[in-house]
Amino acid sequence: MAFVVGVASVLATACASLPPPPDKPVSQALPPGATTRLDQAIAPEVAGHPGLAGVVPLSDGHEAFAARVLLADAAARSLDIQVYIWHRDATGILMFDAARRAAERGVRVRLLIDDNNTSGLDPTLAMLDAHPNIEVRLFNPFAQRSFRAAGYLTDFSRLNRRMHNKSFTVDNQAAVVGGRNIGDEYFAAGQDASFADLDVVVVGEVVREVSKVFDRYWNSASAYPFPDVAPGVAPLGAAEFGEEVSRIRSSPAAAVYMKAVQGTPYVRGLIAGTNVPEWARAALVADDPAKVLNPPDRRDLQMLPKLVATLGEPRAELDLVSPYFVPGEGGTDALTALARQGVRVRLLTNSLAATDVAAVHAGYAKRRDELLRSGVRIYELKPDPDALVGTKAEDNSGIGGSSRASLHAKTFGVDRQRIFVGSFNLDPRSAALNTEMGIVIDSPTLAGQLAKALDGAPQWAYEVRLDEQGNKQWLDAPNPPLTTEPETGLLRRATVRFMSWLPIEWML
Repeated sequence: MAFVVGVASVLATACASLPPPPDKPVSQALPPGATTRLDQAIAPEVAGHPGLAGVVPLSDGHEAFAARVLLADAAARSLDIQVYIWHRDATGILMFDAARRAAERGVRVRLLIDDNNTSGLDPTLAMLDAHPNIEVRLFNPFAQRSFRAAGYLTDFSRLNRRMHNKSFTVDNQAAVVGGRNIGDEYFAAGQDASFADLDVVVVGEVVREVSKVFDRYWNSASAYPFPDVAPGVAPLGAAEFGEEVSRIRSSPAAAVYMKAVQGTPYVRGLIAGTNVPEWARAALVADDPAKVLNPPDRRDLQMLPKLVATLGEPRAELDLVSPYFVPGEGGTDALTALARQGVRVRLLTNSLAATDVAAVHAGYAKRRDELLRSGVRIYELKPDPDALVGTKAEDNSGIGGSSRASLHAKTFGVDRQRIFVGSFNLDPRSAALNTEMGIVIDSPTLAGQLAKALDGAPQWAYEVRLDEQGNKQWLDAPNPPLTTEPETGLLRRATVRFMSWLPIEWML
């Protein structure tokens, strides 16, 4: 009887339905002006480089955190943040505090967060949304707040579609776009794993394009004002939140982050109008938010065709960095065709030991041999935080330290001339299910840096090759080649092998 009652309770919970799209107020990005600190610093630089974007790459996790805090602290008019994951951990709390402090100065703050990972955040979001200068909206929200997994029982087709975009825009003058969510592991502070990731800070007309994309999502049918989704939630007390912020700021482990905020010369120079390292043509590519409400085969709503057209056909080299790489049959055919035409195709993805999603590795592994036979060169990131690409080894401890490195950057380079930085993974989920965005930058400097990272034999990755008998080897010079997935046990390898047989590739 207890079991029956429990099942009935779960089913009743699962049947909680999302209200129809609310009649919410429409708002737009505030136009750039000439009076704020950023206006006065950036506008003259942009005017001196017509048609170009100023670009600051952020590969170091500490600097990526510091850049967002510095920009939020410089905001005087508006702060628009769009993100897939916002954890309530040390860096997440500090970022919430940066947004709250901006609102206290009179800055209009709009927070658009995908609802897939907001479990436990409702009291904090209610506190922020109660501020007169902050509005919180949740994208494609769960009707059931306390037991969200139950929602998948009756509403899987909707809840399986997520907003994976990431942008952070200040005063409509500067924006951060890239692969990072907000949480300790994205800023080299995770206790279990730290992600190697990549963002760019951009200034110039491309920022207005970022703002237009934000507005489309903010005003879309899938964006719900927080009170409509979670009515009656008791807000976290402001005093309690302030005490939590103070504890984090005063902890010895947070010193490396305070040091990064004091440093970060490129971003500080950008805010001061004295130092923008790279000016280049840049184009924003993004999915239509209606993508999540339509069948997955609606290519007119998808950014992938636009991304391919904007990057252009590779003539000599194609470098791919994708942590969740599931090329499928079509992607495999396209990559092998390029390799056989003489284009040097190189891929960096996670090793099985480094990945945080074993099912994705299963989708990649079953295509690996075919890619290798065609001449595609494959590198797999080692799970070694001391060799974490894009992070300063001496600062890897962060707030909590990490025991494992994992790749999270999504970047593609063509002919050492153009580079994409954004949220798009080379997998069916990014292509057809989730929404994504990113920036294509016409920069031999940045594209060349990516290519050079894959030149030679990177010490932070295994190179996977086929021996003369067609068997896979993982090269890790000067050590002998390995013949099984490095640093993994039999059970994990068997689990991945089993998952590769399942018909789940379409949703990986």
